[in-house]
Amino acid sequence: MLDRPHPTPDAPTLDQQALATALSGKHFIGGRFVPARSGKSFAVVNPATGLEVAHAAEGDASDVEAAVQDAEVAQKAWAKVPARKRGATVARCAALLRDHAEELARLIALETGKALRTESRVEAQTVADIFEFYGGLGGELKGETVPFAPDVLSVTVREPLGVVSAIIPWNVPMLLMALKVAPALVAGNTVVVKSAEEAPLAVLRICELMNRVLPPGCFNMLSGFGPECGGPLVAHPLVRKVTFTGSVEVGRIVSKAAAEKLVPVTLELGGKSPMIVFADCDFEKTVTGAITSMRFTRQGQSCTAASRIYVERPIFQRFVDALAAKVDAMRMGDPLDEATDIGTIISPDQFKKVEGFIKEGLATPGATGRACSAMPSDPAMEKGLFIRPHIFSDLPSDSRLVQEEIFGPVTCVFPFDDAEKALAAANGTEYGLAASLWTNNLRLGLDLAHRLEAGLVQINQNLVVQANLSYGGVKSSGLGKEASLESMLEHFTHKKTIMVNYG
Repeated sequence: MLDRPHPTPDAPTLDQQALATALSGKHFIGGRFVPARSGKSFAVVNPATGLEVAHAAEGDASDVEAAVQDAEVAQKAWAKVPARKRGATVARCAALLRDHAEELARLIALETGKALRTESRVEAQTVADIFEFYGGLGGELKGETVPFAPDVLSVTVREPLGVVSAIIPWNVPMLLMALKVAPALVAGNTVVVKSAEEAPLAVLRICELMNRVLPPGCFNMLSGFGPECGGPLVAHPLVRKVTFTGSVEVGRIVSKAAAEKLVPVTLELGGKSPMIVFADCDFEKTVTGAITSMRFTRQGQSCTAASRIYVERPIFQRFVDALAAKVDAMRMGDPLDEATDIGTIISPDQFKKVEGFIKEGLATPGATGRACSAMPSDPAMEKGLFIRPHIFSDLPSDSRLVQEEIFGPVTCVFPFDDAEKALAAANGTEYGLAASLWTNNLRLGLDLAHRLEAGLVQINQNLVVQANLSYGGVKSSGLGKEASLESMLEHFTHKKTIMVNYG
């Protein structure tokens, strides 16, 4: 479907810089690359080197208008395609993305500073899996027969909402984009995505690749800043659904704007996820699990990062020492180096924020902060946004490090003697996205799992988001679910009742 000629290579490429250059300065609207109507663009910077690698089109209300209008026209035809055929089309997109997985991994490492081996490849493969998963669910867009009266046939049908606006963050932009776009498309909607200004390239490449399969206008991609591009997209009168992942503060703004139009909204707004460790746990598995849970390989830039770890007192000091030793052994460096475990912070602003939290923790009377790993020795990385992971203990429960989402490689570890007090502490923030419990006493684990205020609770593991597992939080962590059949049915369709009186 994609118009030719176009600036990007047809076949997968491993030259991430050449691909970034080819994608520079473009939105993707109506099945083709277009520049911003204002002619403006902004720099995309590699956070590992501080060097500019590309420019992104700087979208505004005029670009939003063009994208939404094209999506509105395309949606009328796309909704008429049989649901299973829509699913098969999305599954073809998944196969194409799998072919380009290494290319996408290298591109996302370039623009976000996420380590290729430990993070970026995992994300690229998961993206293909998500589209493949939803591609198989077209046949599940079912209605019901409703008993009403003997001479009345009453049925419900699932219908698409229309044009969906999706606003995504920078930490796992490909994955979070897929969680929104895949169910929306299979359900018969069309989508306009606004990428994060820090990470517009890989999602733009995905949009282009999928437009080789999809009809023009079904999937459109804009880049730009929140007030100038995201705001008009949420407020556009033809947008009938808003799905957003980001901060609580911006989520409230998005929710208010959607409420003005009385359109449904899905919000995933972050977390302060607790990890509760009991003395009877499998110790080595649990320490390794803490590395995964804290997302240290992603510099802690994850809304499910276990930034509060509660450890039963008999193993507390042993656990802290073992965790610090494992993080110390991890290599921080060039994200594109296969030997690198830990990449960079995304931007100077985020770096300053994380650095501020660390300084505050170190200045807290009585608190202990252990810096782990080592800064890269490569001179090419000297301007990179690398920061050493920190493990804090003896912080007061009302510390900002304990209560607020840091989005950096900082975790706070506390001893406990009583499971009920650990549970109360775990529930003692405004967030409720995810949590994990580590114990061989499954009776205890399941009891606490039911009482933890979180949308996703795992026992003896802490996996990242997976297709077919409902994902979404409570309290200030958001509204609605993603990654499941439920999310497609409940968040991207509406239920219509049709009644036939044949008496």
